[in-house]
Amino acid sequence: MVYRIEFIKRAAKELKALPLDIQLQLKPKIDALAENPRPPGVIKLEGEDNAYRLRVRDYRLVYEIYDDRLVISVVRVGHRREVYRRL
Repeated sequence: MVYRIEFIKRAAKELKALPLDIQLQLKPKIDALAENPRPPGVIKLEGEDNAYRLRVRDYRLVYEIYDDRLVISVVRVGHRREVYRRL
């Protein structure tokens, strides 16, 4: 099963605003989610039905998994001190 990865508009904009070295570190991890949406090190967010977070250095990628449609929706991308605000 291969999942399709979608970015909401806000998350795509946040990713483009990150420093290039962080973008280059996030890209392979995001691509790997298509094969395994729950890899080791990924944490399920409390209080959310299907939201998970992926950590890369001080940056976080928050995404939702929809197993019935085989879709991963990236919701937020940013520094750890800011990414959990206004989810």
